[in-house]
Amino acid sequence: MLRPVRVRVRVRVRVLVLVRPRAPRPGRRRGRLWTMRQYAGFGTAEDTNERFKFLLGAGQTGLSCAFDLPTQMGLDSDHVRAEGEVGKVGVAIDSLADMRLLLADLPLDKVTTSMTINATAAILLLFYELVAEEQGVAPDGLGGTIQNDILKEYVARGTYIYPPRPSMRLITDTFAYCAQRLPNWNSISISGYHIREAGSTAVQEIAFTLADGIAYVEAALAAGLDVDAFAPRLSFFWNAHNNLFEEVAKYRAARRMWTKIMTERFGATDERSKLLRFHTQTGGSTLTAQQPENNIVRVTLQALAAVLGGTQSLHTNGFDEALGLPTTRAAKIALRTQQIVGFESGVADTVDPLAGSYFVEALTDEVEAAANDYLERIEQLGGAVAAIEARFMQEEIEAAAYSFAKAVDDGEKVVVGVNRFTDAEDEQTEVFPIDVKLQQLQIDRTRSVRAERDQTAVDRALADVAQTAKGDGNLLVPMKAALKAMATLGEVADVLRGEFGVYQPGG
Repeated sequence: MLRPVRVRVRVRVRVLVLVRPRAPRPGRRRGRLWTMRQYAGFGTAEDTNERFKFLLGAGQTGLSCAFDLPTQMGLDSDHVRAEGEVGKVGVAIDSLADMRLLLADLPLDKVTTSMTINATAAILLLFYELVAEEQGVAPDGLGGTIQNDILKEYVARGTYIYPPRPSMRLITDTFAYCAQRLPNWNSISISGYHIREAGSTAVQEIAFTLADGIAYVEAALAAGLDVDAFAPRLSFFWNAHNNLFEEVAKYRAARRMWTKIMTERFGATDERSKLLRFHTQTGGSTLTAQQPENNIVRVTLQALAAVLGGTQSLHTNGFDEALGLPTTRAAKIALRTQQIVGFESGVADTVDPLAGSYFVEALTDEVEAAANDYLERIEQLGGAVAAIEARFMQEEIEAAAYSFAKAVDDGEKVVVGVNRFTDAEDEQTEVFPIDVKLQQLQIDRTRSVRAERDQTAVDRALADVAQTAKGDGNLLVPMKAALKAMATLGEVADVLRGEFGVYQPGG
């Protein structure tokens, strides 16, 4: 007879403790939906004002303004280098007269406005404040954001004017001005969006953007500002690409990293200083000219990723933007995409829907670790400004962009309608029309402003800007006086060019 044998089995149980990234707001449910902020801007100020009103009428909850290249580069519309670019990729703003038209009949005390502008960000902010004053809106009643992120221009986009170090002075002067004058205005939107558009990976996007954020905080502290005086108004701007889980992990990792940076590195004590508040835009570089209506599906997936990742503000691209500026039809479909995700899908019922998923939590940790490796390398180079001057970030992005393009060319990366599932002939898509008369109309308006103003007052005000640039006073104070006297954007930018010089890559 067999005797029973007692076997002792030792089972080792592995317990995974999940630490959730900080949620965008406390509690289990969102208090409200994100701000639906569709990017718009083209032609004249009147044209863009009409698009703003159309979008607000269609249910948009915030404004977002695109400016043309001359405005971004500090050039008036009649400058020789502005030829052929006036009103093309955004609205042309040369003077306070244009800003009045852009914002005509808009409730600036009720709607927030985001302005994608960098080298001339301070000028556009001051234009906005001046129009608000004329409308009787108090400074503390204004809400919105200027991008004002010059470092990523040297890395990824190219709309810089001055060298990095004097450009940083303009940014810290803007921080101080907003802290004193415009307490509800976001003085910077630190942008990973354009880094990703230039070809970076998701990890590089958050690493390089947070490195820029660290540089801005350090510059503000060096200028004598208290961290809790300006940090609550810092914001971020991320891209959304097609890999849904990687994008969600990216947002969650970035939020956790920034909280740690602000708490441990900079000693912030105000809880608002530790929050990574962010706007998201769906990925322009992912849109295809082939089978453009497929882009509606891509944009939907990207919007879903942003919402699952906790965005506070969102822009969804038009399906036709690989061909030109979005038509009215495409802009409306893009807005309706946000509304369907927000009101019909249920994904906004809780702040962090994927928390606790082993895959998402592990991927968040993986993204964070890889991004921290990059931050350590940037620190070893002397920080973001030094890394940019050494072309470290630029070369890393270029390598990533080449790798992705090669994978598409080789068929390893599938892009539907481009390298698989192609059609013999693509159907025709309506393309946004460009008014060839626009440039001359804008030039005439700007020259009329110059002819009708008090030139002596303008000259005196511009001299004050130059004198302040030589010293250490806050530049926005004399700049505002000059713009109120009807100095143009290009004239103010030219004064600063004369004092700061012009950045030459590799120079």
